[in-house]
Amino acid sequence: MNNKFLLPVIIFVTLFVITIIVLIILNSRRKKRFKQTIEDLEYEKNKLIGVPILSELSKVRELVKTDDLKQKLAYWDDTFKEIKEDKIDALTDLITEADFLVDRKDYSNALKKIANIEINLEEIKKKTDTLLEEIKVITNSEERNRGVVTKLKAIYRECENKFERTKKDYGPLTQSIDSYFLKIDKDFKMFEDYMDQNDYVSVEKVVIELENKINILKNYLDKTPDLILMATMMIPNKIEETKTAYFRMQRDGYPLDYLNIEYNIKEINEKVAKIIDNLKSFKIENADIELKTILEYFNTIFNSFDRERDAKDTFRDNIKKLKKKIEGINKIVYDIYIQMDDIKSTYDLSESEISKFSIINKDLETINEDYKILYEHGKGKTFAYSKLVEELDGLSNRLTRLQDDLDYRLKSITSMRDDESRAKEQLNMIQNLLVGSKNKLKDYKIPVIPNSYFIELEEAGEAIREIIKELSKKPIAINVLNIRVDTARDLVFKIYNKTNDIVKSVITCEELIVYGNRYRTVDADIDKALSEAEDLFRKGKYKQSMDISIKAISSVDNSFLKKLGLEK
Repeated sequence: MNNKFLLPVIIFVTLFVITIIVLIILNSRRKKRFKQTIEDLEYEKNKLIGVPILSELSKVRELVKTDDLKQKLAYWDDTFKEIKEDKIDALTDLITEADFLVDRKDYSNALKKIANIEINLEEIKKKTDTLLEEIKVITNSEERNRGVVTKLKAIYRECENKFERTKKDYGPLTQSIDSYFLKIDKDFKMFEDYMDQNDYVSVEKVVIELENKINILKNYLDKTPDLILMATMMIPNKIEETKTAYFRMQRDGYPLDYLNIEYNIKEINEKVAKIIDNLKSFKIENADIELKTILEYFNTIFNSFDRERDAKDTFRDNIKKLKKKIEGINKIVYDIYIQMDDIKSTYDLSESEISKFSIINKDLETINEDYKILYEHGKGKTFAYSKLVEELDGLSNRLTRLQDDLDYRLKSITSMRDDESRAKEQLNMIQNLLVGSKNKLKDYKIPVIPNSYFIELEEAGEAIREIIKELSKKPIAINVLNIRVDTARDLVFKIYNKTNDIVKSVITCEELIVYGNRYRTVDADIDKALSEAEDLFRKGKYKQSMDISIKAISSVDNSFLKKLGLEK
């Protein structure tokens, strides 16, 4: 029992001891990490006020010969003192407080304190880096600026050689460029003077000035030859070419005032002179764009000249064509108005249709007036031919629309005449057809004609008389006439077809009875049937007669229909 009780106690004690040891180790390591962090922060703090700044300040003191540099040195000393005595001391206090918190195992507050220290360290580091950089601008000034100026001199010599080789390309800018070279030479000499005086503040300014001027010079020498070529040769040549072409075209009768050539050339000369003045002052700005725009303007002008030459020929050709077209339409409209009374008396035209001819006539009068004005402008050479061609095209389009409208109206009248002519032709045709139908009945001596036939014959005759009545009216109502013709034609064709059917039926009945007579003597039934068929035939019942005959003959002869040509 004692052993069983003792074993769990030993295990519990052992685990407890191990836990305590682990906690002690972890706590020890955590404290060690915090201590190491604080030592690192202390090291970083000490680096901030190390030798580099003091060393550089010492170099500056040896170089001080000007008031500007003295003022800068005083400012840097004050800044360094502020960093060392205020910022660093405050930082030292923060580090001490953080170390105290770690010793007290107040890790939460210690962590906040360390974060604050790091922020302050970063701010102080930025200030010290800025201060060191400002100081080094002076301490490294001689070596650095010597190197910069050496490179600038090499570029300057290249520019100088290029200018001497191609001086003629710069034309009126030569004197300005020479003066600019002298200014740069003075800056180089000033650089040397300031270097001898250890006036490194002024040296910095001179080097920046030299760099700007040489960059400007290099860019200027690269770009201005093309600008001068455009301003002093290409544009003046274009001006002379334009003047020559302009005066020749004016002499040849081309109205070109709308182009404002003389005014624009005056403006261009002033603009080019201003650009050259700006170039003499080393102001390139938009000179390239402006000069190219001027050259493009001359291309536009020559295109306008070409367009005017083409337009002159086009105008002369088209004005003749338009004149011929107008004269043709004038004649048509004149003829219509001469015949208008006859047309109105012949055909039943509505007021709307008549008024449309009046509108066409008024529009044509306007077009005639506009044509005369346009012709006079072309003859008087008061407007540009290109403008006249545009007006001529517009007038031609108006005339085309009027002609289309006129054609439509004429088609309406022509259609009426065609309908009248067609009605007369059809009247003659259906009259002949009706007479032929009557004669056909007489020729075949039809025993009995149905009463309905005579009724329809009378209707057809009345329809023909209605056509004749409409044709005799003045004015003729074409719509009514067409209806009358259609009605009469339908009725006459109906009579014609009915006549043919009656004649055909009569002929067929006769042929059947004649064919069946051969069987009368041999078959009493056939004789009786054919006698009945003859009786029906005389009464005008042709279909019943045919049916009885066919039935009777079929009983003795199956192929008789084929023989008679009646088989369907």
